[in-house]
Amino acid sequence: MTDHESLVRRSLAGTDEFDERVRAQADRLVDALADGAFDNAAATLGLELEVYALAGDGKSEDRTLAPIPDGVYEGPADKELGLHNAELNAAPSRFDDGGVAAQAAEIEGDLAATRERAREHGLEIVLDAMPAVAPAGGTHAYLDDVAVEGGPTSTEERPVVVPGGDPDDPVLVARNMRKDPRYGALDNVAVRRAGGEIDFSVPGAELGFRTILFESLATSIQPHVQVPDPAEFPRYHNLATRTLGPLVALSANSPFLPGDCYDADDPEALVEETHHELRVAAFERSMNQGCRKVRVPEDLDEPADALAQVVADETFAPFLREWIEDEDDVEEEGQKGGDPTSAAWEFDYKRGTFWRWVRGVAGGTPVDGACDRRSLRIEYRPLATQPTVRDIVGLQVLTAGLLRGLAAADHPLADLPWDDAERSFYAAVEDGPDADLAWVTADGERTDDSDEIFAEVFEFARRGLAEQGIGEATRDRYLDPIEARREAGVTPSVWKKARVREHLADGADLEESLARMQGEYVELSREREHFAEWI
Repeated sequence: MTDHESLVRRSLAGTDEFDERVRAQADRLVDALADGAFDNAAATLGLELEVYALAGDGKSEDRTLAPIPDGVYEGPADKELGLHNAELNAAPSRFDDGGVAAQAAEIEGDLAATRERAREHGLEIVLDAMPAVAPAGGTHAYLDDVAVEGGPTSTEERPVVVPGGDPDDPVLVARNMRKDPRYGALDNVAVRRAGGEIDFSVPGAELGFRTILFESLATSIQPHVQVPDPAEFPRYHNLATRTLGPLVALSANSPFLPGDCYDADDPEALVEETHHELRVAAFERSMNQGCRKVRVPEDLDEPADALAQVVADETFAPFLREWIEDEDDVEEEGQKGGDPTSAAWEFDYKRGTFWRWVRGVAGGTPVDGACDRRSLRIEYRPLATQPTVRDIVGLQVLTAGLLRGLAAADHPLADLPWDDAERSFYAAVEDGPDADLAWVTADGERTDDSDEIFAEVFEFARRGLAEQGIGEATRDRYLDPIEARREAGVTPSVWKKARVREHLADGADLEESLARMQGEYVELSREREHFAEWI
């Protein structure tokens, strides 16, 4: 083991060995794919859920974004990028009626346990996509709190430096980021590519940060859908890309940064102009420095393309396994040879930096009667964290059911040009449920009619769930509240904008209006079963 700063410098210096291992490991995985090692008996579901913590009672206007103590992570929660972040994961289960129930029960139970631990520290774990209130001391001070280790001594209050891999080069350590050398390397390489400071511009806010930590304001849910027949994987992947626009339009939930980020002379205009999904801008801007690492993925033609795209992607902050693990253990595992996924550490690390809004993943967790530890899955990554567990599972079920239904029906949506799918996605990011979307109907006709598009979204989601043996009661339980959003034209982002407008009209300034809205959101999220009950 080596100290944090030395490991970060080592990564910034680069290593040809990393790329050589990635290529060799990918070749083994491709051979295993061709030999049928990734064929499985049945589909599975999984879920990642990101949350954040607020200090203070949810009804109080003095609540603040707050770090989570280590004791909270002694339960089911995992640490994430920011000290205020946590992640919950539902273990994979069969994609059937019982599997959906298992996903919901695990998330519900893990969330309750995490909230109980957090409340012992005076914190509230919030199901939300972006906080609208600042940390104590201010958002910029918190996110930009950086120590400069090494390099020339500076007397500036806020030195802007370019990190490097040489022993005498400076390395940045973001004090409110988890001190993991891989996070540190990713942070430093992005800042280096940006020339020492990353600009972040959204309506009403022009900001600059010496770290990627502003990305930690954004939280998401990520449904995982394992495809049992690898030959079908490219079709599922390409269909997933073409569903991005409609599903983001239904789930939008991050229209505001914390209130102290804004310098707006006309707050009413800001509320009108702000995008419905600022999460997307935060993630893309933090990492797309001198490259487009975060973007809509290219289409796949063959299952092996999911591996080839990772290999071809630009290397970002490389790491070798033995830098952080015992070298003897690494050599022993590398000699096993029987399981091609057992010695693919560097490939998995690079795949973790293959930031696409839909991502194909080789690997996995065994599920009795469905799959062994080798599988191909879709990670569906653009969806905002939702207000309640039922909403979260509803979007998971909608996503998985829609992909299954479209594939089972041999739906021609895959014929929608990729450029139109990308435009549809970014339209939904900006305009939420009012976005100009693109679709191909079951009859093969192009349409931008939202009523027609969402009618097919829910029709084929229900068909896909039925194909998986999921009963009508379960389908209705989880899809009806999401469909009610569409019928009302109100997503969480629309609700947030409306509440802020009302508080502004009552005479509150922007920061106070955002704080009031945030408190109302937290209270309703705890008390109501799903978002459609708010509207």
